[in-house]
Amino acid sequence: MPRLSEVIAELDALWPPERAESWDAVGTVCGDPDAEVTRVLFAVDPVQDIADEAIALGADLIVTHHPLYLRGTTTVAAGHFKGRVVHTLIKHDIALHVAHTNADTADPGVSDALAGALDLRVTGPLVPENNLGRICELDRPETLAEFAARAAKRLPATAQGIRVAGDPGMTVRRVAVSGGSGDGLFGAVRAAGVDAFLTADLRHHPVSEATQQSPLGLVDAAHWATEWPWCEQAAAQLDEISDRHGWDLRVHVSKTVTDPWSSHHTSPGAPN
Repeated sequence: MPRLSEVIAELDALWPPERAESWDAVGTVCGDPDAEVTRVLFAVDPVQDIADEAIALGADLIVTHHPLYLRGTTTVAAGHFKGRVVHTLIKHDIALHVAHTNADTADPGVSDALAGALDLRVTGPLVPENNLGRICELDRPETLAEFAARAAKRLPATAQGIRVAGDPGMTVRRVAVSGGSGDGLFGAVRAAGVDAFLTADLRHHPVSEATQQSPLGLVDAAHWATEWPWCEQAAAQLDEISDRHGWDLRVHVSKTVTDPWSSHHTSPGAPN
């Protein structure tokens, strides 16, 4: 069995930490470099439910996309919910490793996994300077409504579902996709000349302005749902590494929905 340090070295080769944004917090949060690793769990969020799942699974390592302490901390006391995760992991000899913006800009990265989940053909990066997002083509033209239905069918279900802005009957041939929050990319999307943009966390004013400037179709999925496909992609990459080294790792992808929204209600009322 490999040591944790050996597994982390391979993960860092996939998603070099130096490619992370300066504000990010990637890398190993806890874990003994000399400990043996036999089973790995991939997930989007390093929350207590995932720690508990790792215990039940007998995992030695959790790899998540989102950091545990993005803005730093002065304590890991178990009285705080994040500190409780750290205590749980250390008590059960489970390491935690994070690949966030360094996985966003990797090749393949988070947006490649999103494109793959939607069965889209990637033609290039949306933002070439940092390899962020992807420009894709459909096998055949679809309406915006059909493309949104494709996303609803192929991405994990969440309370939010899929929101659409634009003419549902417009024709979609080329699309841009970006896993996670994407409304800061509208400039690149317009420059790419695509018909539609699928991402997450779209806000009112950027969407309003984007739809006024052009007939761009917008498809807004849940943040967690657009990034979960990366877990399957990353697990497959580690499986290949394990086979190459003869490690015989057991690699799992959590299907626990850690999207924070729990329900969705549509109001029939008119604005006051």
